[in-house]
Amino acid sequence: MHIEPQQRIYVCFFLFAVSMGATLSRLPDLQDALQIDKSELGLTLIGAAIGALVSLTFCSPLVARLGARTTAFLTVLGTSALLAVVPWMTVAAFVFGLLLLEGLLAGALEINLNVEIDRIEAQLGRGVMNRAHGFWSLGFFVTALASAAVRQAGVSMQLHLALTFAFVLLSGSIVIAGMRNAPARPTIEHAEGGHMALPTVGLLPLCVIGIAAFLVEGAGIDWSAIYMRDVFHSEPFVGGLGLTLFTFFMAVTRLFADPFVDRFGSRSVAFTLLVIAAIGLCLVWVAPHPIAALSGFSLMGAGCSAVYPLAVSAAAQRTDRPAHLNVAALGQMSFVVFFLAPPLLGFVAEHASMRTSYLVCIPIILLALACVRSLSSAPKMGSENLGCVNQG
Repeated sequence: MHIEPQQRIYVCFFLFAVSMGATLSRLPDLQDALQIDKSELGLTLIGAAIGALVSLTFCSPLVARLGARTTAFLTVLGTSALLAVVPWMTVAAFVFGLLLLEGLLAGALEINLNVEIDRIEAQLGRGVMNRAHGFWSLGFFVTALASAAVRQAGVSMQLHLALTFAFVLLSGSIVIAGMRNAPARPTIEHAEGGHMALPTVGLLPLCVIGIAAFLVEGAGIDWSAIYMRDVFHSEPFVGGLGLTLFTFFMAVTRLFADPFVDRFGSRSVAFTLLVIAAIGLCLVWVAPHPIAALSGFSLMGAGCSAVYPLAVSAAAQRTDRPAHLNVAALGQMSFVVFFLAPPLLGFVAEHASMRTSYLVCIPIILLALACVRSLSSAPKMGSENLGCVNQG
């Protein structure tokens, strides 16, 4: 079976999302098993965030040394294995430790897959970065639907995550075995950049763009169901539609964004998507009816979808440092916001209103719009070649 290099990256993103999504879907069961309250659960889960930040800061040279295939084996299969062990833990401190290790591997996975897909883009002469991230979103969407059915059927958390790991192990081993290191972009000479992935002044505009995307994503993923419950007193099914529509339109837009990037350039696409996200946020703020709010969440999902992948591509193509350092530094800043966004928006919602909390994202989006000049305005190919793009 012949698998194209970019398709191997697609599968890796998908499998990582499947493992994460299955675990997140069982958090209520994990909380009951550990017999802890919501604040204690939050402190337990922060282990993954700490691990990811440490990895994104220090692991770039190690990822470059190990290469794409070895790193993919360790990170894609390793994260799934660690998450499969979580349900067997009876003490929150042990779960924290497992998630810390999982976060270390997840940070390395983020660096490895993003650098590889950027190099593959250079070989192909067309964009596939957004499609790769689209498979991450697709994995989350698919596993959310599957997990709902699994929980409804009464399948235990232990069996659910064990079956998830078996699926990841089998399919991941087949796909990753044929992975090869893609050559670095031939036209770029990277300067030596040290061993710590910290943001540079030149990288800050891209960090702002990534932060805006993750802030909108956090607002949609973490608070949409609570918004629908508190503002409209919606039934659980209708309340859950906010998250479902958000992730669906995020996945679809990512999967089909690359041809537009190739034709119109990263700058125009990012600008358009950020404006769409802002419109969605405003619609959620003023929504007079649940349908209007659900439309707003759909626009938010589409609007934040491809913005971060476009920033990743730009970071990987900078010439001041090796690509893995710039990608790690961008991921580090963005992930900080992704994990801090829920408590920030919750604080605003508690002291103002649930509607008002969504306006917090608007100033950051406006700042990101001012920073889109750091993205390329040049199209990668002419419109006459667009018919070939969808063969990725």
